[in-house]
Amino acid sequence: MRPALRLLACWLALVVPAAFAVDAAQPFNVATYNLRLNLAQDGVNAWPKRKEAVKALIRYHEFDIFGTQEGLPLQIDELAEMAEFAYVGVGRDDGQRAGEHAAIFFRKARFKALKHGDFWFSETPDRPSKGWDGRCCNRLASWVQLHDRLSGRSFYVFSSHFDHEGVQARRESARLLLRKIAEIAADSPVINLGDFNSTPETEQIQLMQAALRDAYRVSETAPYGPVGTFNDFKIDAAMAERIDYVFLSPGFRVLKYAVLSDSYAGRFPSDHHPVAVRLSLD
Repeated sequence: MRPALRLLACWLALVVPAAFAVDAAQPFNVATYNLRLNLAQDGVNAWPKRKEAVKALIRYHEFDIFGTQEGLPLQIDELAEMAEFAYVGVGRDDGQRAGEHAAIFFRKARFKALKHGDFWFSETPDRPSKGWDGRCCNRLASWVQLHDRLSGRSFYVFSSHFDHEGVQARRESARLLLRKIAEIAADSPVINLGDFNSTPETEQIQLMQAALRDAYRVSETAPYGPVGTFNDFKIDAAMAERIDYVFLSPGFRVLKYAVLSDSYAGRFPSDHHPVAVRLSLD
C-alpha cells in the first residue's frame, strides 16, 4: 500500500469510530407539558389565543421529545402542524379521537417509532374507563418505543395523566403505571413524563421515586427555574409545588433540568409550566 493510502487508512481507523461514539452519546431534549384543554371560558387564555406561543416555546427550547396532557383533538392537530414532529396517542374517551390525549411527539429526523400503545388508569386498563374513586373522567397513559437514529439504540417513553380528585385513584394509578412499564418495556431504558396531580410527599410519588429516578433529584446541574409547575394562568403564582415530573430508569444521564416559566405579554402559554430535561443515553 502506498504511504499516503496507509496514512489515510490509519486516520480513518482512529477518527471514524470516535465520530460514531460522539453520536451515540449526543444529548436530546425531553419535556412534559400539560397544554390546558381548549375552553372558551378561559377568555384571553383560551387555546386559540396562546397556541402559537406554545409552538414557539417548543421550537425555541428545541424539544426533541415531549409528552402532552389535556390536549383535545384540535389541539393535537394544531401541534402536529409542526412538520418536524410525528406523534402517537389516542383520545381517552373512545381510544381513538374523542377526548383529551396524553400524546407523545418526537422529532422525526432523530427518532423513529417502533411500536406504541395506550392504557387506562382503572381496573380495566385495556379499554376507556374510570378507575377507583375517580369521578370526573377517564384517565390514560400513552407509550411509544423509539429508535434513536444516531445511536442505533431504542428506549420507551410514557406520557401519563393522573386523576385530580380521586386519592385512591392516584395511588392505584402509580401502581398500575409501574406494572405496565415493567410489562411493556422490560429491561429497556424508560422515560416517564406526566402530570401526576401529586406533590412529592404523597404516597404515589414516593412509589414512583422508589422505582424510577426523579430527574429533579438526579440532574447533574442545579435545577433551573421555579420549583412549582402549576401556575393557574397567574403571572404572580407562588410556584412552590411540583405536580409535573420526568421519571427515568437507569440508562440515561440527566444533564440539565428546568421548569420553563416563559411568558408573553404578561401571560403564560399554559396553566402548567413545561418541565424540560436534557438527557444522554449511557
